[in-house]
Parts: sequence; C-alpha cells; structure tokens
Amino acid sequence: MRIALDTNIIAYAEGVNDDHHQDAARQLLRQLPRDSTVLPVQVLGELFNVILRKTNRSRVEARQSLLHWSDAFLLASTTPGTMVDAADLAVDHGLGIWDAVILTVAAEANCRLLLSEDMHEGFTWHGVTVTNPFAATRHPLLDSILGANGFHGGDTSIGG
Repeated sequence: MRIALDTNIIAYAEGVNDDHHQDAARQLLRQLPRDSTVLPVQVLGELFNVILRKTNRSRVEARQSLLHWSDAFLLASTTPGTMVDAADLAVDHGLGIWDAVILTVAAEANCRLLLSEDMHEGFTWHGVTVTNPFAATRHPLLDSILGANGFHGGDTSIGG
C-alpha cells in the first residue's frame, strides 16, 4: 500500500514549528516504508518556500533539504492532466488548488492514504483518504503500516 506525504509533515521534520511537532514528524518518517511512501513534487516546492519563510536558512540550505527529501522517497510529478483534475477537485470540493494538486498526484500514484495535518481529515477522493498521522486516534491502515515496521512509540498526538 502506498502513502503520500503533505508538506507539513516534511516541514516539521525540517525544524518548522515546536519541538513536539518536529519530534513526532521525525519519528513518523523513520517508520514509514521508503519503497511505498510517495512525495508529490509539489511538496518539494512548498517545502523550499516554507524553509525560507519560517527558518533562518539560506536558499542553498533550502535546496539541500529539497534534494535530501527527493532522494528519501518516491517522487510523483504533476502533469497538465493533473492540473485539470486538481482544478476540478478544487471547484467540486472547495479545496485550495495546491492541496488539490497534492491529493490528485497521490491518487495518480495509487496511494491509499495522504498524510496531512491540515487537509480535511477523512476526506476520500479516488481511493485516497486524507488522515492526520498525529491525531490521538490514527487511521487503521496507518496503524497497520506503523505496526508492521516496528512502531511501538508513545503518544505522538498533536492537538489532534
């Protein structure tokens, strides 16, 4: 089963937000299977901007982070067809266009879950369910993946 990641998960691991968010994101990312975790390319662009806006890092450092994450997980690109489908999704369901792009790319990559703290929890589109990995009660499919990868850690819930 494939899982896609939203920008906020990676941004937290990069040091954005408080220590609790950072630690929870890092712990989560260590547990996810590398060969079935997808990073929409849109996330890399958003991450670059988040690092510049919310940290004291340089453009060179932001680029290095982008390269690190592009090597860490499978990448899924945005195509012209993706943009049309994302625009339809944004119109039909009220999502922001960039969230819609990420969800559309996740669907095109045959993901079952999209991990996001700030999208619509439980929203399912084209077989992809958005779920907050930091919620007090995790989605059962995410729990099964984390359990299969030896996750036994304590409470990672963040205001969930």
